[in-house]
Amino acid sequence: RRVRRGRGSGCGFVSSSQGTGPDVYIHPAAMGGAWHGDSVEVVLLPGRRGPNPEGRISRVLNRANKELPVYAVKRQQQGKWLCAPVTPRIQALLLTDVDALDGEVKAEDLLLVKPGSQIGPNLWEAVATLNLQHEETPAAQERLVKSSYEIPEAFPDAVLKSVAGLPEDPAEEDFAGRRDLRDCLFVTIDGRSARDFDDAILVEKAGSSYRLRVAIADVSHYVAPGTPLDGEARLRGNSYYFPLSVEPMLPEALSNGLCSLRPDVPRLAMVADMDFSPDGRRLRAEFYPAVIRSRARLTYGQIERGLLLHERADQEILEPVLPMLREAEVLAKALMEVRRLRGSLDFDVPEAEVVFDQQGMLTALVPRKRHFGHRLIEEFMIAANEAVAEYLQSSGHGTLYRVHEPPDPDKLQALLAFLGRTGLDEGHTKLSRPGGRGGPKKIASKDLAKLLDSVRGTPREFTVNRLLLRSMMQARYQPDNEGHFGLASGCYCHFTSPIRRYADLVTHRALKQALGIDDNTGKALTRARLEAVAEHCNATERTAAEAERELTKRLGVLLLRDRVGEGFAGIVSGVTDFGIFVELPSVMAEGMIRLADLTDDFYEFLPELQELRGRGTRRVFRVGQELTVILTHVNVARLEVDLSLESDGTGESRKRSTRQRRKDGGNNRRAASSRRKKR
Repeated sequence: RRVRRGRGSGCGFVSSSQGTGPDVYIHPAAMGGAWHGDSVEVVLLPGRRGPNPEGRISRVLNRANKELPVYAVKRQQQGKWLCAPVTPRIQALLLTDVDALDGEVKAEDLLLVKPGSQIGPNLWEAVATLNLQHEETPAAQERLVKSSYEIPEAFPDAVLKSVAGLPEDPAEEDFAGRRDLRDCLFVTIDGRSARDFDDAILVEKAGSSYRLRVAIADVSHYVAPGTPLDGEARLRGNSYYFPLSVEPMLPEALSNGLCSLRPDVPRLAMVADMDFSPDGRRLRAEFYPAVIRSRARLTYGQIERGLLLHERADQEILEPVLPMLREAEVLAKALMEVRRLRGSLDFDVPEAEVVFDQQGMLTALVPRKRHFGHRLIEEFMIAANEAVAEYLQSSGHGTLYRVHEPPDPDKLQALLAFLGRTGLDEGHTKLSRPGGRGGPKKIASKDLAKLLDSVRGTPREFTVNRLLLRSMMQARYQPDNEGHFGLASGCYCHFTSPIRRYADLVTHRALKQALGIDDNTGKALTRARLEAVAEHCNATERTAAEAERELTKRLGVLLLRDRVGEGFAGIVSGVTDFGIFVELPSVMAEGMIRLADLTDDFYEFLPELQELRGRGTRRVFRVGQELTVILTHVNVARLEVDLSLESDGTGESRKRSTRQRRKDGGNNRRAASSRRKKR
């Protein structure tokens, strides 16, 4: 099991490495020296009520952080420094030996250290390996996050030697036994900065039906099981993408070279060849190895401007493949409609895109644009993944399915009841009383899709999408097919990205074995081995997602440093007994209004309504509420963004005496402190 520690609270939760069962609550006194992300053994304790059992950590099996970023706090005797971890999730102090560093260490310098043994209550030994000083640049933040999450960087010599002799392009002998599709109009469509192209598409009209061919880089031809290259790819689990760099799963000679479906060069591929009816129903599917030659490297922006907005300049660029793209547009829309009708969930929660100026300076975080160009490729990749998964299941060959379980019924019912009480669904659905009179006995993905549709384009869309997404289970890999709730798919796997996901490489090998192709596939994996690979891929996927989120948050805090005193439009994203979390959509960041700073009244936290309510003023703060806030303080080291309410013009706060406001603020502070102690 793996520790997940709350920020600032001292308590923690331990989740199963398989992602099953409820998290186990750990009191601060029962952490047993474990840190956030550590693998641990837990002893369950009797008597706790509520949805989460309670336990104590009996043993730390494996430290998540072999190297830890810390801030130098205070010089100690014998030249050592007392240091504190950068991440608030690790609440420890480290007595650090800095003798190996060049130059003098100063207070607030950012160090990388290797933690050692525990030498006292909440105190560990450590040895410093690098001094990043106190630079708060994007590059330093990226380096810090990579270190915090143990992101693998340089490839071992054995791996580099194994790829050193590979050619730039496949040889003629590699084409034996493959269909020659080099004359077909395949194209790749990716982001502008992409360099590893692992999928190409081709759509043709065949009478009244459509033929879709999805060609995926044949990584398994070059990466044989049991080799150092395969071992390193399995260890990494996936590629790690950051604003300034990429740590790939495979060396660049493969990921950006021999396996990348670059234009105008021959490349080996595995092809999913499918026919669809005009209304998007799959009629046929077959799979085979091929050699292709991509005709164009297109971007999502070109598809939007040339295919959708009909801009002349981009249409001229697309001219050789524009007729094919128009057929692709028709088919993609039919596939979208099929998924909509079966209840596939389409969450509209914008991701942050990092913007740099021409000098490489960080200038903004903006919502990443998602338009039909993205959707077109997504639909074709989903179609290929489903077809491969169904084929492997029917053939009986073991593989890793991509499974997404339905939400926990209790959590979902609580959420839907909350939406009904607060009016966030405004009666557009009958989901406010699931399981009760007038409500369905079981929530299907169609029901939730209906809820998302009902708020689309309204002020409630942001909040409902966020709350519903939080109630979802995390998708994972496993050898047993249990369907994909979010996609409303009965059978799903990952086949389309073997350059950057090890699970896809496993799927390719299984597919070749099912087709009887002897091409570096090795023996079929046993169930025990599949379970081990699935568990590891799930863990590395979580690590990549958490590292990306933390870096985005760090860059957002960096951007806000120089904007203290400015006002922002915000949306309440969470309410707790110690404050109000406020999302700032214009800067893709989140801050907090602390309960102790609300001095106009004494506020009570009502968890069933997710509200803070003033006793005297009856003023209410609830999830989804729009506020105007002032940025009052930013702490980059602790990733803290403090906000205050802008005066609402009602004069309410002025009606109460200064003495009463101070009294209420003190009461809020004492109440929040008391509640934290009880937890």
